[in-house]
Amino acid sequence: MAKRTIRLRDDEILRKHCKVVKEITPAILTLMDDMAETMYAADGVGLAAPQVGVLKRIVVIDVGDGLLEMINPEIIDRKGYQTGEEGCLSLPGACAEVTRPFYVKARAMNRDGEMFEVEGEELLARAICHELDHLDGILYIDRANDGTYYEANEDDE
Repeated sequence: MAKRTIRLRDDEILRKHCKVVKEITPAILTLMDDMAETMYAADGVGLAAPQVGVLKRIVVIDVGDGLLEMINPEIIDRKGYQTGEEGCLSLPGACAEVTRPFYVKARAMNRDGEMFEVEGEELLARAICHELDHLDGILYIDRANDGTYYEANEDDE
């Protein structure tokens, strides 16, 4: 495993649509391992492949319940609403208020090529939505409730 460089803010790869993973190869498994290591090293709760420069539909998430790896994920159900502050490893120091579903159900493939479904509420629902947006070139600031986001300044740290 290796820690990868997280792409930042204006990197054009963050605005591109990712390709479906057609075959789980050793390179895909290494990518997923590296993504998890990178996410944990950056103290994040989620990371999508384009954030490390790879245009594949892969995300890793850990909101404190253990690592969730998703290949070719899609949201198949959503209910309710929640509004809260979001940040992103690709936009360090920034945050914005974003409204997301309170509950989501997603379908994806695991590293063994098996389909599974996951249901999440609150933070897990928010993280799934946030990371899946990355796969379509959408950043949380695009969904900011008032269209603005805020930078932390040195006095706040």
